[in-house]
Amino acid sequence: MIWQLASYWSPLIFGLLLQPPVTQLSIITRPNIVLLMADDLGIGDVGCYGNDTIRTPNIDRLAKEGVKLTQHIAAAPLCTPSRAAFLTGRYPLRSGMDAINNYRVIFWNAGSGGLPPNETTFAKILQKQGYSTGLIGKWHQGVNCESRNDHCHHPLNHGFDYFYGMPFTLISDCQPTETPEMDRAFRRKLWLSTQMIGLIALTAALGRLTGLIPVHWKTLTCLAGFSLLFFVSWFSSYGFVRYWNCIMMRNHEVTEQPMVTDRTTSLILRESISFIERNKHKPLLLFLSFLHSHTPLLTTEKFLQRSRHGLYGDNVEEMDWIVGQVLDAIDKEGLKDTTLVYFASDHGGWLERQEDKRQLGGWNGIYKGGKAMGGWEGGIRVPGIFRWPGVLPPGTVIDEPTSLMDIYPTVVHLAGGAVPQDRIIDGRDLMPLLRGTVARSEHEFLFHYCGIHLHAVRWHQKDSGAIWKAHYVTPIFSPPGAGACYARGFCPCFGEGVTHHDPPLLFDLSRDPSEAKPLSADTEPLFDTVIRKIGRAIEEHRRTLTPVPEQLSVYNVVWKPWLQPCCGTFPFCWCDKESELADLKRIETDTSSEMY
Repeated sequence: MIWQLASYWSPLIFGLLLQPPVTQLSIITRPNIVLLMADDLGIGDVGCYGNDTIRTPNIDRLAKEGVKLTQHIAAAPLCTPSRAAFLTGRYPLRSGMDAINNYRVIFWNAGSGGLPPNETTFAKILQKQGYSTGLIGKWHQGVNCESRNDHCHHPLNHGFDYFYGMPFTLISDCQPTETPEMDRAFRRKLWLSTQMIGLIALTAALGRLTGLIPVHWKTLTCLAGFSLLFFVSWFSSYGFVRYWNCIMMRNHEVTEQPMVTDRTTSLILRESISFIERNKHKPLLLFLSFLHSHTPLLTTEKFLQRSRHGLYGDNVEEMDWIVGQVLDAIDKEGLKDTTLVYFASDHGGWLERQEDKRQLGGWNGIYKGGKAMGGWEGGIRVPGIFRWPGVLPPGTVIDEPTSLMDIYPTVVHLAGGAVPQDRIIDGRDLMPLLRGTVARSEHEFLFHYCGIHLHAVRWHQKDSGAIWKAHYVTPIFSPPGAGACYARGFCPCFGEGVTHHDPPLLFDLSRDPSEAKPLSADTEPLFDTVIRKIGRAIEEHRRTLTPVPEQLSVYNVVWKPWLQPCCGTFPFCWCDKESELADLKRIETDTSSEMY
């Protein structure tokens, strides 16, 4: 009997022993999740995507130890809508986070628009699953709705237990030595209008004094009052951009107003590592939302003049170093094998960002276009890297269409949660694709918007593997043939700055990823079939859209004094609590030393 049992079980046991040690996803419950998102980083700026002038060894190591996506697509070519889609897994116009006007992002901390409270972010679901959730760095999804302290758009109202960083975004106005960036052309018009009104008032007053112009003193007083009121009305906001927008917060508290840019990088790194150390004993979600590589390219002295790509390259190399420090912290705490790490950019590099002869924006490799362009690949194709030792096969490259929106269902399912059933989720769970259990992406169509305007559509033809892309609207580059809108600074979504195509421009990205050779009915036998197929997909997609409040309407994006985050009594808003905290710690250390 014993011999029979042995003869039965021995081959089975022997066979199991010969199996390679593969970690099964089913036995790994609730991994730690670290999401690293760069700002304005072009896909061509990273070594593992082909750059040989900027050193990114830590990001490259992630790709070597994990999975690299070559067709990772942002849902929008600008910060606010792209990040809204990332957080919710939905096209930004579903939540009102794409604009019908030229104000396509959150413009002020004191605006009333932002990510609606009724949206369910992945952080909110993971929070309910018992995760410690933290956001360090950039938010750019709004702060308040109706009062200075309602915090309806704040990260803590969207599932994050802890927030340290900028509620807005980094802009050149934050650096006193840099040329102001925010709404630069409009500010020039306001200043010119003020000068003209003032000149009219002064001319009228001189005319009255000399008797050349018969005007009443009452009229002059009204004209002077109007001139002063007009000046105060716009200068109260634009004259103090650094104080209103360039602030740092810890949870709901303003800690720096204005921010001290010389130490911002070190504080963000410190907070990120501290969050990992504090929460290592329970599942954690860390969303490290870099201020790199957005202008004004805050870079510490240690990294200046190190790259072969100027200040921009220095900034990217510093960001890569921070990535390395975070990975080291994960390793130090023994979390490497239980942590999913993800690295991406929110959209493509900003080609038009230049000052004099300095190029301050990124590079998008072989792909046409860049930031703010809704359809061209350079504005929406971004790095996408996942690492999870023992679960994801190292050194894997996947050339299938994926989206930043896919992070939502992916991390929700890994955390044991469920995606909301009361709304459309446009993202798809990436784990089967990342682990190699399926060969094709679940995405058949991806819709590329510029504001609320549909500019292009991508069709992943699964039976043939072809990836077709139809452009219905494209920006007019200036100067012609330049590849960007240098004369404007940003490519527009509508109006005289765009061209409408009927029939649309069609490309086969699997053969022409640079979108250099548009196809036609004469050169492509499937042209009419592809255009009809994409047209039907657009009709079906539009039937899924429902009207929602416009978060980026003109009213919602203008500065409202009563919504301004302030660390004092408005309008006297300035503080440096980080220095106060550092001084307090220094005193405690000195006192402790004296006691011993």
